[in-house]
Amino acid sequence: MLIPVSIGVIALSVAWLLLSAVFALRGKLINDALLALTVLTEIGLIVLAVLSAKNFRGIDPSSEGATFLAYALSLPVVPIFATLLAIREKTRWAMGVMVVAAFTVAVMTSRIAQIWNLYGRA
Repeated sequence: MLIPVSIGVIALSVAWLLLSAVFALRGKLINDALLALTVLTEIGLIVLAVLSAKNFRGIDPSSEGATFLAYALSLPVVPIFATLLAIREKTRWAMGVMVVAAFTVAVMTSRIAQIWNLYGRA
């Protein structure tokens, strides 16, 4: 169940990244569509964090279990802070922060999936 959720979160974060990049290039600020996409990504990250914490003992103890759990539990904070900053900041750089946050979520989620594929027990 961890891999399908990871793929869904990666897809949502890539969509979030692309929409934020379009907004940054056009000089637009955050709107309801971007906010909804960010909230969907956040929900996926919370589900991923719960599943990761539940399946943490399935990781081989001599491997990267601490990295796996740290990524999974810290990732839900990224969209929250990026969104709050984007709402508060009224310049083009707000969307730049959203682009970086979405990229961070995509990369860290793919790393979670990679660790699970290498060291996890199904």
